[in-house]
Amino acid sequence: MTDKANKPPLYPKNHLLAASGVAAMLSLGLLIFPSSQVEAMRTSLSLELGDGTQPASAEQDATAANAVTSPFAQIDSADNSSSKPASAAATPPSDPGHKSITVSNGDTLSTVFTKVGLTSNDLHDAVNSSKDAKSFSKLNVGQVLEFDLSASGQLTRLQSKLSDLESISLDKTAQGYAFKRELIKPDLRATYTRGVINSSLSQSAQRAGLSHSLTMDMASVFGYDIDFSEDIREGDEFELVYEQKVIKDKAVGTGNILSARFTNRGKTFTAVRYTNKQGNTSYYTAEGNSMRKAFIRSPVDFARISSGFSMGRRHPILNKIRAHKGIDYAAARGTPIKAAGDGRVLLAGRQGGYGNVVIIQHGNSYKTLYGHMQGFAKNVRTGTSVKQGQVIGYIGTTGLSTGPHLHYEFQVNGRHVNPLSIKTAMADPIGGADKQRFIQQSKPLMARMDQEKSSMLALNKR
Repeated sequence: MTDKANKPPLYPKNHLLAASGVAAMLSLGLLIFPSSQVEAMRTSLSLELGDGTQPASAEQDATAANAVTSPFAQIDSADNSSSKPASAAATPPSDPGHKSITVSNGDTLSTVFTKVGLTSNDLHDAVNSSKDAKSFSKLNVGQVLEFDLSASGQLTRLQSKLSDLESISLDKTAQGYAFKRELIKPDLRATYTRGVINSSLSQSAQRAGLSHSLTMDMASVFGYDIDFSEDIREGDEFELVYEQKVIKDKAVGTGNILSARFTNRGKTFTAVRYTNKQGNTSYYTAEGNSMRKAFIRSPVDFARISSGFSMGRRHPILNKIRAHKGIDYAAARGTPIKAAGDGRVLLAGRQGGYGNVVIIQHGNSYKTLYGHMQGFAKNVRTGTSVKQGQVIGYIGTTGLSTGPHLHYEFQVNGRHVNPLSIKTAMADPIGGADKQRFIQQSKPLMARMDQEKSSMLALNKR
């Protein structure tokens, strides 16, 4: 009895082998791993032995083997665990006084203020604090307004990013609210593009990556030589080198056209932007001749000629033969109408079948008339002076008119002539010392267009 009591208990053979393995591994671990990892290993291995009566499964054996033979896995695990917050309290809480609202369709500044718990009095105090502060009232869908509120719920700061280039803010001070406008000056990068017209200029320009404003600028540059409502044909092509506004390698807008080339009906026109030493900027041909003429070809961009100049046209309303001493440009109601040249407004008002009409005197010999206007542009009235290309009114249907269009007349010494047939002299070319300076700017720009076009055509052939 005593001998049996003193004998060590007998264990299954597999348990003895496992225990020997644990001892060996722990000894190895003391030499290789940090003490914390050895402790983790010890715990893992003891669990993998089972409940003392059953051996560990094959899956557990594989896991234990990976835990021992892959120190990099343990290092990665330790790194990952240390990077996690110890508890939820370690995560910085959000600022309860900061609220961000994205403008939705139908939102007004009043509804936005209500969403953040501010009253109509708060809105009145903020927006009427200065003339500039009223710019917060002009909201766009998707615009984000950032509010900072005090512990008592009072507005302390309002800010909004209007674009990549402009932000505005209101800060509460002891005297009221202080308005601030921040403008970011972008880098300018010369960018090339080319397009071929197979439908309309606007669609082709859009495919070439041009914005609407840049397309309008191109039409204005070539507006002395090309009537974009009448002259454009399929197969015409254009090229531009223009300023692209960039912030941190992100394109955020466009600037001026630096050089351009437009081929219309097989004839190529060139344009280069140039500022002389006196600070005057204009566009010239590659040879230095001014592109500016006394009159632009069309007072409406991209309009359709619905009725031409004729001495024997049947009037659509009066239904009788009556001379049509001008050109009708059909376009959407509200489309801008531009002055064909510099001059003085003889009349801006109502006149018979013309409806709302503007008549401009250009020098001693020329007059232009613009009829059926919806309304007049700001500051355009009888006796005022206007500049070439200035918006003077908007297309409408006033007077004897069957639909929205502009009736445009051109007189030379009191005689009506076809506006499309007028040929007037160009402004003076670049001369003297300016000519050499212009050529130094013009040549690289024209060479770049040649090089870019060749590279683009070569790629298209592949």
